[in-house]
Amino acid sequence: MYRVGKNLYINLTNRCSNRCAFCVREGQSAVGEAESLWLDREPQEEEVLAALRRMGAADCGEIVFCGFGEPTERLDALTGVARQIKSEWPGMRVRLNTNGQGSLIAGRDITPEFNGLIDCASVSLNAANARDYARVCRPEHGEGAFDAVLDFAAKAKAHIPEVVLSIVEGEADAPACENLARRLGLPLRVRGKM
Repeated sequence: MYRVGKNLYINLTNRCSNRCAFCVREGQSAVGEAESLWLDREPQEEEVLAALRRMGAADCGEIVFCGFGEPTERLDALTGVARQIKSEWPGMRVRLNTNGQGSLIAGRDITPEFNGLIDCASVSLNAANARDYARVCRPEHGEGAFDAVLDFAAKAKAHIPEVVLSIVEGEADAPACENLARRLGLPLRVRGKM
Protein backbone atom coordinates (compact mmCIF):
# COMPACT_ATOMS: atom_id res chain seq x y z
CA MET A 1 0.00 0.00 0.00
CA TYR A 2 1.24 3.46 -0.79
CA ARG A 3 0.08 7.06 -0.90
CA VAL A 4 0.23 9.50 -3.80
CA GLY A 5 -1.13 12.90 -2.78
CA LYS A 6 -4.40 12.34 -0.93
CA ASN A 7 -5.07 8.95 -2.50
CA LEU A 8 -4.24 5.50 -1.15
CA TYR A 9 -3.14 2.84 -3.63
CA ILE A 10 -3.54 -0.87 -3.05
CA ASN A 11 -0.98 -3.21 -4.60
CA LEU A 12 -2.45 -6.74 -4.58
CA THR A 13 -0.01 -8.64 -6.78
CA ASN A 14 3.13 -8.60 -8.91
CA ARG A 15 1.37 -10.70 -11.57
CA CYS A 16 0.42 -9.03 -14.85
CA SER A 17 -0.71 -10.40 -18.20
CA ASN A 18 1.25 -7.63 -19.98
CA ARG A 19 4.92 -6.68 -20.09
CA CYS A 20 4.47 -3.11 -21.35
CA ALA A 21 7.59 -1.54 -22.81
CA PHE A 22 6.87 1.73 -20.95
CA CYS A 23 5.87 0.18 -17.60
CA VAL A 24 7.38 1.87 -14.57
CA ARG A 25 8.27 -1.53 -13.12
CA GLU A 26 10.71 -2.07 -15.98
CA GLY A 27 13.03 0.60 -14.59
CA GLN A 28 12.21 1.34 -10.95
CA SER A 29 10.88 -0.34 -7.85
CA ALA A 30 8.47 2.28 -6.49
CA VAL A 31 6.23 5.28 -7.06
CA GLY A 32 4.83 7.85 -4.65
CA GLU A 33 5.82 7.33 -1.02
CA ALA A 34 6.37 3.58 -1.37
CA GLU A 35 9.85 2.23 -0.75
CA SER A 36 9.28 -0.71 -3.07
CA LEU A 37 6.18 -2.06 -4.78
CA TRP A 38 7.62 -5.50 -5.39
CA LEU A 39 5.72 -7.86 -3.12
CA ASP A 40 7.43 -10.74 -1.32
CA ARG A 41 3.99 -12.34 -1.15
CA GLU A 42 0.43 -11.37 -2.03
CA PRO A 43 -1.30 -9.76 0.97
CA GLN A 44 -4.43 -11.28 2.49
CA GLU A 45 -7.60 -9.20 2.44
CA GLU A 46 -7.46 -8.50 6.19
CA GLU A 47 -3.85 -7.30 5.87
CA VAL A 48 -4.90 -4.83 3.17
CA LEU A 49 -7.80 -3.58 5.28
CA ALA A 50 -5.59 -3.22 8.37
CA ALA A 51 -3.13 -1.16 6.31
CA LEU A 52 -5.97 1.04 5.02
CA ARG A 53 -7.11 1.72 8.59
CA ARG A 54 -3.54 2.40 9.74
CA MET A 55 -2.92 4.81 6.87
CA GLY A 56 -6.08 6.82 7.51
CA ALA A 57 -8.36 5.69 4.70
CA ALA A 58 -11.27 7.66 6.16
CA ASP A 59 -9.47 10.90 5.29
CA CYS A 60 -8.12 10.04 1.84
CA GLY A 61 -9.47 11.33 -1.46
CA GLU A 62 -9.98 7.93 -3.07
CA ILE A 63 -8.75 4.38 -2.80
CA VAL A 64 -7.20 2.97 -5.95
CA PHE A 65 -6.45 -0.63 -6.87
CA CYS A 66 -3.18 -0.20 -8.74
CA GLY A 67 0.32 -1.47 -8.24
CA PHE A 68 3.09 -3.34 -9.98
CA GLY A 69 0.65 -6.03 -11.07
CA GLU A 70 -2.80 -6.24 -12.64
CA PRO A 71 -5.39 -6.08 -9.80
CA THR A 72 -7.87 -8.35 -11.59
CA GLU A 73 -5.32 -11.17 -11.37
CA ARG A 74 -6.65 -11.37 -7.79
CA LEU A 75 -10.32 -10.77 -8.51
CA ASP A 76 -11.65 -12.33 -5.30
CA ALA A 77 -9.33 -10.25 -3.13
CA LEU A 78 -10.09 -7.11 -5.14
CA THR A 79 -13.87 -7.48 -4.77
CA GLY A 80 -13.59 -8.61 -1.14
CA VAL A 81 -11.52 -5.58 -0.13
CA ALA A 82 -13.71 -3.22 -2.19
CA ARG A 83 -16.83 -4.61 -0.50
CA GLN A 84 -15.32 -3.97 2.93
CA ILE A 85 -14.22 -0.46 1.92
CA LYS A 86 -17.79 0.36 0.92
CA SER A 87 -19.01 -1.07 4.24
CA GLU A 88 -16.50 0.71 6.51
CA TRP A 89 -16.25 4.00 4.60
CA PRO A 90 -19.60 4.59 2.86
CA GLY A 91 -19.25 7.10 0.07
CA MET A 92 -15.52 6.46 -0.39
CA ARG A 93 -14.59 6.63 -4.07
CA VAL A 94 -12.93 3.42 -5.26
CA ARG A 95 -11.04 3.32 -8.55
CA LEU A 96 -9.64 0.37 -10.46
CA ASN A 97 -6.62 0.98 -12.70
CA THR A 98 -6.55 -2.00 -15.02
CA ASN A 99 -5.12 -3.31 -18.26
CA GLY A 100 -8.68 -4.39 -19.12
CA GLN A 101 -7.84 -8.06 -19.49
CA GLY A 102 -9.65 -9.24 -16.33
CA SER A 103 -12.38 -11.09 -18.20
CA LEU A 104 -9.79 -12.69 -20.49
CA ILE A 105 -7.77 -13.77 -17.45
CA ALA A 106 -10.84 -15.17 -15.66
CA GLY A 107 -12.33 -16.78 -18.77
CA ARG A 108 -15.69 -15.06 -18.17
CA ASP A 109 -17.25 -11.58 -18.06
CA ILE A 110 -16.26 -10.21 -14.65
CA THR A 111 -17.71 -6.72 -15.09
CA PRO A 112 -21.00 -7.46 -13.21
CA GLU A 113 -18.92 -8.27 -10.11
CA PHE A 114 -17.97 -4.59 -9.83
CA ASN A 115 -21.56 -3.37 -9.33
CA GLY A 116 -21.64 -1.08 -6.30
CA LEU A 117 -17.95 -1.70 -5.53
CA ILE A 118 -15.99 0.25 -8.12
CA ASP A 119 -16.84 3.89 -8.89
CA CYS A 120 -14.32 4.40 -11.67
CA ALA A 121 -12.34 2.07 -13.93
CA SER A 122 -9.35 3.48 -15.76
CA VAL A 123 -8.64 1.02 -18.57
CA SER A 124 -5.21 1.20 -20.22
CA LEU A 125 -5.79 1.27 -23.96
CA ASN A 126 -2.22 2.12 -25.01
CA ALA A 127 -2.78 1.50 -28.73
CA ALA A 128 -5.40 1.99 -31.43
CA ASN A 129 -5.15 -1.51 -32.95
CA ALA A 130 -4.27 -5.08 -32.03
CA ARG A 131 -0.91 -5.15 -33.80
CA ASP A 132 0.41 -2.03 -32.07
CA TYR A 133 -1.04 -3.18 -28.75
CA ALA A 134 0.83 -6.49 -29.01
CA ARG A 135 4.05 -4.68 -29.89
CA VAL A 136 3.84 -2.12 -27.07
CA CYS A 137 2.10 -4.08 -24.30
CA ARG A 138 3.49 -7.54 -25.09
CA PRO A 139 0.43 -9.39 -23.70
CA GLU A 140 0.74 -13.06 -22.83
CA HIS A 141 -2.55 -13.60 -24.70
CA GLY A 142 -1.19 -12.15 -27.97
CA GLU A 143 -3.07 -9.84 -30.32
CA GLY A 144 -6.42 -11.18 -29.06
CA ALA A 145 -5.84 -9.26 -25.83
CA PHE A 146 -6.66 -5.98 -27.58
CA ASP A 147 -10.22 -7.04 -28.43
CA ALA A 148 -10.62 -8.32 -24.86
CA VAL A 149 -9.64 -4.86 -23.55
CA LEU A 150 -12.23 -3.17 -25.78
CA ASP A 151 -14.89 -5.70 -24.78
CA PHE A 152 -14.13 -5.23 -21.07
CA ALA A 153 -14.37 -1.44 -21.35
CA ALA A 154 -17.64 -1.59 -23.28
CA LYS A 155 -19.26 -4.03 -20.83
CA ALA A 156 -17.92 -2.22 -17.76
CA LYS A 157 -20.05 0.83 -18.66
CA ALA A 158 -23.16 -1.09 -17.55
CA HIS A 159 -21.72 -1.81 -14.08
CA ILE A 160 -19.27 0.97 -13.20
CA PRO A 161 -20.45 4.62 -13.10
CA GLU A 162 -17.29 6.01 -14.71
CA VAL A 163 -15.13 4.18 -17.25
CA VAL A 164 -12.16 5.97 -18.81
CA LEU A 165 -9.67 4.75 -21.39
CA SER A 166 -6.08 5.90 -20.97
CA ILE A 167 -2.88 6.04 -22.95
CA VAL A 168 0.64 6.99 -21.94
CA GLU A 169 1.83 10.23 -23.47
CA GLY A 170 4.07 9.58 -26.47
CA GLU A 171 3.48 5.82 -26.48
CA ALA A 172 0.38 5.63 -28.71
CA ASP A 173 -1.23 7.32 -31.71
CA ALA A 174 -3.34 9.76 -29.68
CA PRO A 175 -5.69 10.87 -32.51
CA ALA A 176 -6.41 7.25 -33.50
CA CYS A 177 -7.01 6.34 -29.85
CA GLU A 178 -9.34 9.34 -29.46
CA ASN A 179 -11.35 8.13 -32.46
CA LEU A 180 -11.56 4.63 -31.01
CA ALA A 181 -12.62 5.97 -27.60
CA ARG A 182 -15.28 8.12 -29.25
CA ARG A 183 -16.65 5.07 -31.10
CA LEU A 184 -16.86 3.22 -27.77
CA GLY A 185 -18.55 6.22 -26.13
CA LEU A 186 -15.78 6.58 -23.55
CA PRO A 187 -13.50 9.47 -22.59
CA LEU A 188 -9.76 9.17 -23.22
CA ARG A 189 -7.17 10.42 -20.77
CA VAL A 190 -3.53 10.93 -21.73
CA ARG A 191 -1.36 10.21 -18.69
CA GLY A 192 2.24 11.26 -18.20
CA LYS A 193 5.14 8.89 -18.01
CA MET A 194 6.22 7.97 -14.48
